[in-house]
Amino acid sequence: MEVRIRQAGAIDATALAELAAITFPLASPADSPEEDVSAFIAANLGAASFLKYLSDSQRVLFVAEEVSGDLAGRLVAYAMLVDAPPSDPDVASVVTHSDAVELSKCYAHPAVHGGGVAAKIMRASLAWVAQHGNRTTWLGVNNENVRAQTFYGKHGFSIAGTRSFQLGTRVEHDFVMVRPPGKTITG
Repeated sequence: MEVRIRQAGAIDATALAELAAITFPLASPADSPEEDVSAFIAANLGAASFLKYLSDSQRVLFVAEEVSGDLAGRLVAYAMLVDAPPSDPDVASVVTHSDAVELSKCYAHPAVHGGGVAAKIMRASLAWVAQHGNRTTWLGVNNENVRAQTFYGKHGFSIAGTRSFQLGTRVEHDFVMVRPPGKTITG
């Protein structure tokens, strides 16, 4: 499969929302109530939300667009970086660098899992961080999502702490993973 990684623009908002509706449930614990997952998607991952993210000067979004194959022309992965200090006190207690960058989202369509697309978009995201000061990068990942934790570990992230994440009526528990500047990729 051949994909093109590029920075997203406002024209991508609807496609990003469609992709997020497919990928966000995959990162949620299996026992998360469907109505809570759907409500989170509606409130935070719709086209209007993506338009706001794309117009925010503290955010940059990358997309992977398939150029050939069954999903040609469609977005198959995306990542969002937030260039702002952590606002969550639990995160701020372990991410002590005020200029740290958050990898807020990094999702791939299930049809491309295992094909290297997520690694490509991760490399593009980390390259952006390196080009903009080579700073600490952090993310939150559900403590039950071992597949994602392993993926992030291969890209230089390690568990540094925990935070809570409200998903509807439930409080989920995330690991905070941190990647120091200049860390090499192992996988």
